[in-house]
Amino acid sequence: MAKISKPALWATATFIVLGAAVTGFLLLGNQSGSQEASASTQAAPAKKAIMVSATPLRSMTFEERLIVQGNSSAKKLAMVPSKIKGTIESIFVDEGDPVRAGQTRLFQIDALKLQKAVEVRRHELAVARCALREKQANQEVIEADLAKATLDHQRYGKLFKNKTVSADAYERQQTRLKKTQAQAKHARALVDLGNEQVRQAQAGLAIAQKNLRDAMVKAPINGVISKRFMEPGEMGDPGQPILRIEDTSLIEISASLPAQYYDRVTEGKTKMRVRVYGQDLGELPISFKSPTIDSRLRTFKVKCLLKNKDNLVAPGAMAKVEVVLRRKQGLGAPKEALQQRSGRFVIFKALDEHAAMIQVQPGMETEGWVELQAKNLALGDPVVYRGQTMLDNGAAIKIVKDAN
Repeated sequence: MAKISKPALWATATFIVLGAAVTGFLLLGNQSGSQEASASTQAAPAKKAIMVSATPLRSMTFEERLIVQGNSSAKKLAMVPSKIKGTIESIFVDEGDPVRAGQTRLFQIDALKLQKAVEVRRHELAVARCALREKQANQEVIEADLAKATLDHQRYGKLFKNKTVSADAYERQQTRLKKTQAQAKHARALVDLGNEQVRQAQAGLAIAQKNLRDAMVKAPINGVISKRFMEPGEMGDPGQPILRIEDTSLIEISASLPAQYYDRVTEGKTKMRVRVYGQDLGELPISFKSPTIDSRLRTFKVKCLLKNKDNLVAPGAMAKVEVVLRRKQGLGAPKEALQQRSGRFVIFKALDEHAAMIQVQPGMETEGWVELQAKNLALGDPVVYRGQTMLDNGAAIKIVKDAN
């Protein structure tokens, strides 16, 4: 056997030791990696279901509405002034008093002066009638003279023709006849003047009597006294109101709408939903649409009428007005159920234990619900409206009820 040198033996031993160390390190690494993989496999839990709330799709009426502030006022209102100028003698009503048309006395202007004026006019009429009778009597006298002058002229004419009287005598009869005819004409004119004077006096008396009647002013409409502007002792004038009467049985609700909606509002067809201080007064048809648009504000006015039998609304109250521009029946879901993913609108339909993402086309919105249009949706389908922000298509879900 060949003899091995010491350096060669030392190198061989070193190589064997290094190989054993490497082998042990590799075995240890493999064992550690296997243990880590096993531990990792045991630590990874199964995907948990996401807690969500869902509600079924509804069939509902969607509305396009315009919400504005409106005002309420009495449809019938009367500002009552004095009919004649004079001192206010008495006011018989106060604010809040009910009145009836043509029956309730409101106030009276100084009546004594007007009563005296009526008496004066009566005397003037009596004088005119006496003067007329005098003129009529004078006419009768002149008419009698005319008849006699006519007969004398005819007789003298025959005598002159027979040359019984002179031409001078006949001419005097002609002159007398013409003079009497002129007097008769004047007497008739005086009688006509007397008749006109009587009619003038009658008209003056009628005016004085009317002024006396106008001194006592009665209610022109049914309603209540809403304002008293003047007091007894002040000077009444036809141009200044003394009382204001409002008929609260019929209330007019008015509102101003933006000009761009003008062609979408139709009298008698478009409806207004009215609330006054939280009280729902129902849906009323628009009874008036302004024929023009305000060029300064770019708005137009609409009105509706409310029968106010129980005096639920006081004139002057502010109203919340919803003008219904369009109605449509459709499938609705809560607005919060709608999501936007990758530029598309989607909702999540709750199936057995997972969610299905469905693309939808949203439409009109009413009271927190939005109209949906989609092929894969039907009435009653449950859609997720809470927890949907954490969902993806096919995500595991668990439907829970709201706390409330």
